Amino acid sequence: MKDHGADLLLRAAAIHTLAPGQAPQRALAVRGDRVIALSPQPDALDALATDRTTVVDLGDSTVLPAFDDTHTHLLFAARSVHDVPVHRARTIAEFLGLIAQRAAVTPEGQWIRTTTDWQELNLAERRMPTAAELDRATDRHPVLVKRGGHNDVVNTYALRLAGIDESTPAPAGGVIGRDAEGRLTGRLIDTAVGLVERLVPAEDRGRRVDGLRIASAQYAATGIGTVRDCMVMPSDYDVLTAARDARALSTRVRALISALQITEAAGVEDLLDTMEQWRYQADPWLRVWGVKFGLDGGLEAGATEEPYVCDHGFSGTLMWEPDALTEAVEAVVRRGWRVGTHAYGDRAVRILLDVYECVLARNPHLPPNSLVMEHGGLAGPEQRSRAVALGIPVTVQQPLLHDTAEVQREYWGPERVAALFPAREWLDLGALLTGGSDFPVGRFGAMRSVSGMTTRQTVIGVQGLEHAVTYTEALAAHTTSAALLLGEQHLRGTLTPGRLADLTVWHRDPATCPPDQLRDLTPTHTLLGGHWVHQPA
Repeated sequence: MKDHGADLLLRAAAIHTLAPGQAPQRALAVRGDRVIALSPQPDALDALATDRTTVVDLGDSTVLPAFDDTHTHLLFAARSVHDVPVHRARTIAEFLGLIAQRAAVTPEGQWIRTTTDWQELNLAERRMPTAAELDRATDRHPVLVKRGGHNDVVNTYALRLAGIDESTPAPAGGVIGRDAEGRLTGRLIDTAVGLVERLVPAEDRGRRVDGLRIASAQYAATGIGTVRDCMVMPSDYDVLTAARDARALSTRVRALISALQITEAAGVEDLLDTMEQWRYQADPWLRVWGVKFGLDGGLEAGATEEPYVCDHGFSGTLMWEPDALTEAVEAVVRRGWRVGTHAYGDRAVRILLDVYECVLARNPHLPPNSLVMEHGGLAGPEQRSRAVALGIPVTVQQPLLHDTAEVQREYWGPERVAALFPAREWLDLGALLTGGSDFPVGRFGAMRSVSGMTTRQTVIGVQGLEHAVTYTEALAAHTTSAALLLGEQHLRGTLTPGRLADLTVWHRDPATCPPDQLRDLTPTHTLLGGHWVHQPA
């Protein structure tokens, strides 16, 4: 007789399904990749246990759905696995020393690249290294130092390969750094990073898959089961596909294909033609979510209504003309894809809503959540109301604010830093709000993000406490609301029969954990589709 029992049976002190109105359960059964049954009694599902069932008694543990990071860069984390770990340096001398160590074992002429998750204010000198200093680490290799996704510093060798000299004009929406005498500093911002990065050879595919294996396991170890990677090049998607096929992914991936180096609609059409090959290849582990645009810069170049406090003649940069972006976004939605657009400063938020309003007026029957605002950092009251009225969801990244508040204060001043990511006000208006990290700018981690949203704690103390949300609201931003944003509420977000068995196990209930301990709380187990992707050794 065929066995119709459970593959996995879990018992725990509390299983929070997050289904509306459902009390905590005590037992959960899994068959295949789905939840098939729940019970408020720990032994009530024992009839589903057979000789092949794995029964796990989790004791006093708490079970929650697996978390989403709805704005992150898994691919950056994967590349960093094999890059020079400059995030460990605390002085420029240490920074250069790490690069010199790699240069000593790297054939001359080969590129040397660094990790991206570091901040210059964590160095004793409180600044970035210069091209001249990188030359001291090595002048026999091109060196690419990345900081986040918007900034590069390169050595003279790399500048020379790119054909950049003192007379080279900055591309639209970008900056080529120069000192007071006009000499190149090696710094490249926003669109200018492409001048050098296009020259860096692609890594061996096997090495990249190995990086994804390690990095996705690191995400899973913090409780993150699904990542929305917001900068995936077409060649990157092929690597993600290879990683999925090799069963190397410990998180589900929803990819935003990057249009960040495109500045006109014709280029977007070419990108959409490339994307057609992936339209019907989606599965629960890997799928294309849509297209990513960038309207303004990041920490150093977000487009603001008022000038920067460090430069009263500067108000950030815009990478698109509004009419051109409208045409580009419209091209995407008419091909049946969704759009996420980076808008960080308040001027960028206002212009993006103008663009989205025009697209919606011309295309009034788009599916819900087709147009998303990524960040909405300085969204003020008027623009928040506009966004909600238009049905525009927003993704916020509290870990970004936590880790970069001091850097951001140098550019925007304390008032605007405290105003960033006003989650409380978004929710009070009824917005669909989701949470993420924006790694490598902010550190990823399920409770790191939840804790930040509830406390507004940063490296320079609490900023804008009035914008804090409750634990329950922060939890929803990474589970039920995240699944709704991704159009997967029928598959994920709650632990109910028929949905994917994506869950996390915590040795203590995060809801009762003191705020000063919640940030660093990690799960003992993470289960995706009925398989453990993280568990005790």
